[in-house]
Amino acid sequence: QVQLVESGGGLVQPGGSLRLSCAASGFTFSSTAMSWYRQAPGKRELVAAIGLDARSTNYVDSVKGRFTISRDNAKNTVYLQMNSLKAEDTAVYYCNAGWSTPLYRRWGQGTQVTVSS
Repeated sequence: QVQLVESGGGLVQPGGSLRLSCAASGFTFSSTAMSWYRQAPGKRELVAAIGLDARSTNYVDSVKGRFTISRDNAKNTVYLQMNSLKAEDTAVYYCNAGWSTPLYRRWGQGTQVTVSS
């Protein structure tokens, strides 16, 4: 059974940083691209994606240069380093398998990121 467990969110001031983690199980992590999504009221958005061997990454324009996605295949974990956070980054962040569309219907609980002074 697929499990995705996100962590690392919190309340941070504008300009601050957070590092999100997503521990995955129930599928062959090292053979699967992984992505981070965020859900704000009424809108879900693909934020970043990383290929199998981490050589390929992709970001939504609004986070380019500020966010970095990475993965540790030995730990079945994908990360999202978020720097220079802005109020508009406020959302619940989720991970899923896949490059451009989520592979699994079952999502984790997500982790709330709130950027506010």
